[in-house]
Amino acid sequence: MGLTVNTNLAALNAYRNLSNTQASLSSSLEKLSSGYRINRAADDAAGLAISQGLQSQIGGLTQAARNAQDGINVVQTAEGALTEVHSVLQRLNDLAVQAANDSNNSAARGDIATEANQLVSELGRIGKSTNFNGTNLLDGSAGTLNFQVGADGTSNSNIAVDMSQLNVVNLATSLKVASGTGSTIAMTDTQAASFTAGSVTFTSTLAGGGTTTAAVNMPTGTTGATVQSVAAALNADSTFSAGFTASVVTDSTGAATGLDVHALNGGAVTTTAVTGGVGAGAADTYGHIDFSSHTAAQATITTIQNSIQQISTQRADLGAYQNRFTHTINAVNVAVENLTASNSQIQDTDMASEMVKFTRAQILQQAGTAMLAQANSMPQSILKLLG
Repeated sequence: MGLTVNTNLAALNAYRNLSNTQASLSSSLEKLSSGYRINRAADDAAGLAISQGLQSQIGGLTQAARNAQDGINVVQTAEGALTEVHSVLQRLNDLAVQAANDSNNSAARGDIATEANQLVSELGRIGKSTNFNGTNLLDGSAGTLNFQVGADGTSNSNIAVDMSQLNVVNLATSLKVASGTGSTIAMTDTQAASFTAGSVTFTSTLAGGGTTTAAVNMPTGTTGATVQSVAAALNADSTFSAGFTASVVTDSTGAATGLDVHALNGGAVTTTAVTGGVGAGAADTYGHIDFSSHTAAQATITTIQNSIQQISTQRADLGAYQNRFTHTINAVNVAVENLTASNSQIQDTDMASEMVKFTRAQILQQAGTAMLAQANSMPQSILKLLG
C-alpha cells in the first residue's frame, strides 16, 4: 500500500477496533455497576422473556406464602375460641354430673342451673363475637373460605376451608337451660330463594300459662337466598329476637332442611303457615339441658358430652387445616428459593467473569488509542518527501 493523504486506512482500522472496544467497555461497566447481566432486551432477548416470567412467578409465590400464613391466622383464631368453648362445656359437664346426685335439693339444683345459664350465654357471646377482619367465624355464616396459595389461577393454587359447621351460636341455643318444644319449619335453600313473603306469627306458650307472640314479615325469597340468610334476617328483626331465636336444621350431609324456632322463655312454640309452598312449623323437642332431677341431669350429661365430641371433631379439622397450611408455606418457600436461583443464573452478572472482560477491554482501549495516534501520525512522513 502506498503513502496517501486523503485515505488513511490504518487510522480507519484502528478507529473501528477502538469503537468496538469502547462498546464492550461500556457494556461491561453497565453490567458491573447494575449487577445485572441483562439490562435491556438487546443484551439477551430470550433470557429477558424467561427472566420476567420467573420474576412474576416468584412474586406471586411470595404473596401466596403470606396468604397461607393468613389462612393459619384465621384457623388459629377460630380454634383458639373453640378452646374456650371446650372449657365451658367441660364445666357444664361437671355441673351436670353434680346435679345428677340426689344429695342436691331443689335450691341447689336451681343454683346449678343459674351458673349453667351464664355459661351457655357466654357460649352464645363467643359464637357471635369471634371474627377475623370482620368475618364471623363461629356463627355458621363464614361458609367456605378460599385461600390463594399458588401463583396461577388454577384450582391447584387454592385451599378451601369449610367453616360452615362452626356454629357455636346454634350450640348455645340447643344447650339453653329451659324446657318446652320448638317449632321447625321445613325449608330447603331452594324454597328459601323462591317463597313469597308474608306475615308469620310465632307464639310461645308456657306450661304454667302465659304466651309470647311475635308477628313478623318473613324476608322475600330472592336469588341466592338460603335458609341461613332467612334465619339471620329473623334474628336481626327486633320484634322476633325479643322473644325467639331461629337456627338452621341440617341433615347428615350438611344440607339445610328446615328453620328451627325456639322461645327464649322455654315455652312451646307454634307458627302460622309461611306462604309460597312452605307449611306451618311442626313441634319438635327443644334440645335443652335440665338439672331438675337425677334422670334429667343424666340425659344432660349425654347431651353435653355429645357437644364436647362435636367441638373436638371441629378443632381436629381446624388443626388439620393448620398443618396443611404449614406444609404449603414450606413448599412455596422452597419453590421461591429454587426459582430465584434459576432467575439469578439468567439475570445476574457473574462479577468475576465480567471483570475479566472489563480488564481486557480497558487494555484494548488504551492500546487502540495509542495505535490510532500512531496511524494518524503516519501521513506526516510524506512531508519529508516534499521537503
